[in-house]
Amino acid sequence: MENRKSDLAIVGSVRVPSKYGRFETLAHQLVLKLNEKLNITVYNSAKHYTKEERIKTWNGARIKYMPFRPKGIQRVMYDVVCMLHAILFSRTLLILGVSGCLFLPFLKLIPNRKVIVNIDGLDWSRKKWGKFAKKILLVSEYFAVRFADEIIADNAAIQKYVKDRYGINARLIEYGGDHAEANAVSLTSLKQFPILEQDYAFTVCRIEPENNVQMILEAFSKSVELPLVIVGNWDNSSYGQQLKRQYSNYENIHLYDSIFEQETLNALRSNAKLYVHGHSEGGTNPSLVEAMSLGLPILSYDVVYNRITTENEAIYFNKVEEIMTAIKYTGYLPLGRIGLNMQRIADRRYSWDLIADKYKSIVQLPKQTKAPVPTFNFELPIQLKQSFS
Repeated sequence: MENRKSDLAIVGSVRVPSKYGRFETLAHQLVLKLNEKLNITVYNSAKHYTKEERIKTWNGARIKYMPFRPKGIQRVMYDVVCMLHAILFSRTLLILGVSGCLFLPFLKLIPNRKVIVNIDGLDWSRKKWGKFAKKILLVSEYFAVRFADEIIADNAAIQKYVKDRYGINARLIEYGGDHAEANAVSLTSLKQFPILEQDYAFTVCRIEPENNVQMILEAFSKSVELPLVIVGNWDNSSYGQQLKRQYSNYENIHLYDSIFEQETLNALRSNAKLYVHGHSEGGTNPSLVEAMSLGLPILSYDVVYNRITTENEAIYFNKVEEIMTAIKYTGYLPLGRIGLNMQRIADRRYSWDLIADKYKSIVQLPKQTKAPVPTFNFELPIQLKQSFS
C-alpha cells in the first residue's frame, strides 16, 4: 500500500509566491522543495491580491485566502482565523511567528493535531513596539513555547534564549539564501542604475531604527571613498521619510524604494563591493544569508546573532566611526577572502535543500508527549514580570 503523504498547513506568511519578507520566502521555498513529499496548504492575505490574481494552487500546494491585512491588530486576527481554518483540515500546522499564539491553548483542544511554531526571534524586544504591544507579544511568545508541540529557533542565540527562559529545547533551523543569484551587469540594468559602473557598498532592509539605518547613512555621508546604495521601504514611516529627506541629496548615497523584482535586486546586490548589514534584532536574517550565498564580503553590526550567522568571519561595527574606518581602508581589507569565507559558510549552512529537509523531518516526526502545560489562570513567570516592572 502506498504511504499517504503527511499534510502541512503553513500559517503566518502574507503571500505565496513570495515577493518580500522572510516568512514569505520560507513558505515559498518549502512549497518548491517539499511539494512532492507533503500535501501543503498555504494561507495568504486576500488583501494583497485582486480576485483575478487569487490562484487556488501553486506548485502543487493549495492556496487559501483570508480577508485580513496582516498589519497592526489585524495581524493577530489574520493569524488566528488562519489557524482556526487550518486546524480543521490539516493534522500538522507550521505557524510562522507568535502574534496569533495567544489562541494556541484553544487549538490544543482539537485532538490528534501537531503544532510547530517558528518563534522568529524576539519580536517583543524590537524598539518599534510600545510597552503594551511588547507585553502582548511577550505573552504570545510564552503561550507559543508552552503550548506548541515543537519550537523552531532560527539562530543558536534564540535557541539558547528559549532554553534559558523557558527550559524548552527548541530545534535550530536557519534560513536559506541560495535563491539569490549573481546577475551580470546588462545594458538595461546599467541604464537604470548607472552606479553599477563603479565600486559601491550595498544594503537592503526595512527602514527601521533597529536596523541602524541612520548610523550607516551618517557614516557614508562623511566618507567619499565608497558610494552607498540602500534599498528599503522609505515611505512606510515618518522615520524613513525623515531619513530620505535628510540624505537624498548626498552624491555618494543612492536611496531606492523597495525592489520586488528579484532579477533587478540581484543585479544591484551581486555586483556590490561590500554588503553592509545593520540589523541588531531578530535571529538569522535572510538578507544576510542571501548576501553570504552570493559571496559578498560583509560589514555587519556587531551583535551576537550576526556573529553566529557569519561565524566571526565578517567585519563588524557598532558605531559610526567604525563604519567610516572600514570605508576608508576598503582597499586594504581582504575582501576577496572574506567573501569566499561567507560563501563557504552559506553553502554549508544556508541552502534551501538543507533547510527544507529539516522542516520535513520535524513534520514527519511522531508527536511527542510534552510536560503538562499551564492552566488558563497561569502566573506570568518572574522573568516576564521583571520585563515590565
